[in-house]
Amino acid sequence: MKRKLPLLLLSLFMLLAAACGNDNGDSENSSAGNGEMKGEIVLWHSFTQGARNDFMKEAAADFMAKHPGVKIKIETFAWSEFYTKWTTGVQSGQVPDVSTALPNHVVEMLDAEAIVPLNDVIDNIGRDRFYEAPLAEATVDGQNYSIPLYSHAQVMWYRKDLLKKANLEVPKTWDELFKAAQTLNQPPNVYGLSVPMGLGDMMATRFLNFYVRSAGETLITKDGKANLTSKAAIDGINYWVNMYKAASPSGSVNFKVLDQATLFYQGKTAFDFNSGFQIGGVETNSPALLDQIDAAPIPKIHASDPDRGIETSNVPVVVWKKSKHPDIAKAFVESLFEKERYIKFLHSVPAGMLPALRDIAEDPEYLNNPTIQKFSNAVNVISSAVDKGTAIGMEYSPVLQSGILTSQGVIEKMFQDIVLKNEPVEDAAHKAEKELNKLFSMGQ
Repeated sequence: MKRKLPLLLLSLFMLLAAACGNDNGDSENSSAGNGEMKGEIVLWHSFTQGARNDFMKEAAADFMAKHPGVKIKIETFAWSEFYTKWTTGVQSGQVPDVSTALPNHVVEMLDAEAIVPLNDVIDNIGRDRFYEAPLAEATVDGQNYSIPLYSHAQVMWYRKDLLKKANLEVPKTWDELFKAAQTLNQPPNVYGLSVPMGLGDMMATRFLNFYVRSAGETLITKDGKANLTSKAAIDGINYWVNMYKAASPSGSVNFKVLDQATLFYQGKTAFDFNSGFQIGGVETNSPALLDQIDAAPIPKIHASDPDRGIETSNVPVVVWKKSKHPDIAKAFVESLFEKERYIKFLHSVPAGMLPALRDIAEDPEYLNNPTIQKFSNAVNVISSAVDKGTAIGMEYSPVLQSGILTSQGVIEKMFQDIVLKNEPVEDAAHKAEKELNKLFSMGQ
């Protein structure tokens, strides 16, 4: 993998920082004389509130109780804050020993040579227990640089009561979804399907990816180029522009992820795309609607088309190269996957966080949860999608282009130009594709 010049400079900076010695004067030896681990590690994670935050505190406390010579300092950051924190931290040498991450973050961490392989931890947990696709997302030359902590996948959510009232079946194709969304569109009470295009987010990229992937193509080609002008991509752009005009609130041209999700949470859209986290959002905002929602696979071009992986998010943990106690960091990561503890973690957001381990997904103790049982169909749909999909743009391998695709808002601006400025679809697509390829070349 080619590294960008700025990251080459960052790596030199890191070497110089390391040469200056220990920041806090602690010994780099993690073992006391009796073989017990000894030392302090810093854990960064992005579970900023609720049961998941409590879980991480408890997991750290349990580990320290088992290993009295170890101290774990926890710092939490929202995902957007975390990205800024680690990228600036690489420059200053202020990075943690272990952290959560997102798949696109991991690719950039690899490019900065900031994290270490975790093959030994995966093998200790049981390599065959993991789904293959999540491990592949951060595998380079046979080295696994992250471990998936949990997975979720994008699926289509729908209102059962609205479909029943209109005597409609659950859509299986994009054409069927379009017709159903039009039929159920009764603004301002209920919209058929909100189409988000807000800048500073990746939602329009996500929606276009749904269509393009269902056609068997990718937004980033095997040779690392942007694909916005193939027939499938142009058809997808037209599809979402037409859906926006036919069944979406006009304000969705500026929607970001929370704006989008909140409409479904409040019962104001008939269809939406999300992971199992949708359940918790509805439960918090409109508990009376819980009995009226369910999930189905992402639609296809033709009902007879093969099942294809679309978008899976595998949230991993990584160990940083700068860690003075990588053995402690790795041991802590391994402890998170102990059966009882791991199931407790997954149950902190039931049906939202799916197991990264095959055997846990079938374990009665994991399945014996009221939410998982209530939404067993949705969980099965999401679980089936998890092992087929990848992060957007990482269908062929972990590439830096995937992070550029989802972070720079090029596709979002393309949609806004089409909708707000009446720019012809093919002109806008060619312009956006050219801009992405220019960004891709700068990142290599």
